[in-house]
Amino acid sequence: MIKEFKEFAMKGNMIDLAIGVIIGGAFGKVVTSIVNDVVMPPIGLLLGKVNFADLFISLDGKHYESLAAAKGAGAATLNYGLFINTLLDFLIVSFVIFITVKQLNRLRKKQEEKPDPKKETKECPECLSEIPKLAVRCKYCTAYVESTGSISSRTMN
Repeated sequence: MIKEFKEFAMKGNMIDLAIGVIIGGAFGKVVTSIVNDVVMPPIGLLLGKVNFADLFISLDGKHYESLAAAKGAGAATLNYGLFINTLLDFLIVSFVIFITVKQLNRLRKKQEEKPDPKKETKECPECLSEIPKLAVRCKYCTAYVESTGSISSRTMN
């Protein structure tokens, strides 16, 4: 059972997934920092020096100076400012993932469109077997095949 687990854990897909999760977590932290430290302060300044992290509604009906003060008093709060920050995080991450997947699909499509000359086949006119397009002799009946697909006069008996 340990041997099977080792084989499973060491497969390329599992390692790729682990690397993706680690990079995704780090990317999420970077985006959160960008939103909280770069994007939201100018927006808050434009909206009248609003700190979105301190936008909340106290559900007990009392007024608190900040979210930290409300939390310190044990009041239940509806933190819509933090929700706005999280929503912006989500939109940025979603947009980056969308662009990444779109580019990967574009690259994959280009690779699929490019035909591989070694994979192309033609039909041997003598035995009707499929042979590589670049072949000059059929691998089944050993007849010489010209590039046009017809048999030359040099056939083997």
